[in-house]
Amino acid sequence: MANSFEFWILIAPPILGGIIGYFTNDLAIKMLFRPYRPIQVGGRTLPFTPGLIPRNQERLSKRVSDTIMSSLLTPEELQNLARRLLKLERIQATINWLLRLALDQVQADTQQKTAKILAGVLRDLLGESLPRILKIWARREDFLELQLNQIFDQVLLEFQLTDKQARQLSDWLVEVVIPPEVIRQALIDFLTDRNISIIDEGFRERSSGTYWVVANLFGLRNSLTRLRTFCLDEREETNRRLAELIIALGMRQRLQEWLQNLSLQNLPVSTVRQLRKTTRDSVRHYLQERGIDIIQGLSQSIDWENVSTLILKRLQTSPVVSNSLELVSQELALVLERYLERDLEKIVAQVIPILNIDQVIIDRVMATSPQELEVAVNGIVKNELQAIVNLGGVLGVVIGCLQTILLLVR
Repeated sequence: MANSFEFWILIAPPILGGIIGYFTNDLAIKMLFRPYRPIQVGGRTLPFTPGLIPRNQERLSKRVSDTIMSSLLTPEELQNLARRLLKLERIQATINWLLRLALDQVQADTQQKTAKILAGVLRDLLGESLPRILKIWARREDFLELQLNQIFDQVLLEFQLTDKQARQLSDWLVEVVIPPEVIRQALIDFLTDRNISIIDEGFRERSSGTYWVVANLFGLRNSLTRLRTFCLDEREETNRRLAELIIALGMRQRLQEWLQNLSLQNLPVSTVRQLRKTTRDSVRHYLQERGIDIIQGLSQSIDWENVSTLILKRLQTSPVVSNSLELVSQELALVLERYLERDLEKIVAQVIPILNIDQVIIDRVMATSPQELEVAVNGIVKNELQAIVNLGGVLGVVIGCLQTILLLVR
């Protein structure tokens, strides 16, 4: 009986030490999170309630935020992170994706919103903005000087009718503008009594020699009066005689040759220069006085929505647009890269207060319940925490063994 009692006296310290060490560490770790809420007894809060972390969660969130912002997310680290994210290839790929997304959005625009917006822009540009700008520009002496001079030199100065054009124009003049009936009526209108008297007196005064004798003996009054009377009384005969005279004189051929040889290059240089200046001034004054009305009238007569729809359809199917997206995205990426290289530090300094990362961290930690914190911590260091518990048990056994040794020594 005595031997059995001595055996339990010797074996009890290691066992009790291991149990106490194991469960003491396990209880200490659990008390970091539990209880989750304070426990009230008799109107007083029990000590160690709630757990250490729930009780100091606000201070913990502030400490975590300060640690992250001072050690991990420093401005320099954010700049390095931004540089890694905003490499030229990534920027170009992002811009290209955005451009293609916008093009796809335009293609999928079933309600024609884009066409209406573009129509409004074109209507305002051509109907409102352009006339006002044109009126201001037209006041300048050099307005469109180079363009109008180029048009005059390359188009008007070198313009010359071809043989076919001259023949068609001469036929039109003879048949429509100056037919026999028009010539007959022009003779009647011209040969008034006053005009006949002026012609007869002038012929008498200015003629000499044989012509003076004819002018003073016979004169022109009687002949011109009889010609006018013939044109009035014999209409059909007069037209027939005039038609024969046109053919006999070869007016078609003469007009054709004259029109074909008509060119501004045959004029003197000084005349051409003056004509060019007059043409430029006429265009400028015309645009200044009536350009606004013309452009506004033109804008009102155009169906801009239909024009916008046609433009968008052309852009949607145009291979040039699709092929140019890569080049446009590359150029925009280069521009953005140069801008970021110059002002990245300023941008990051402005972005940090806007993002308010430290407050986001604090709010996120504060919004996390103690249960979630416990699960998160256990998920990260579960093995390490269990090792601490096991270590407590081992230390309890070691201390119990030391006590047993001391008992044996005594």
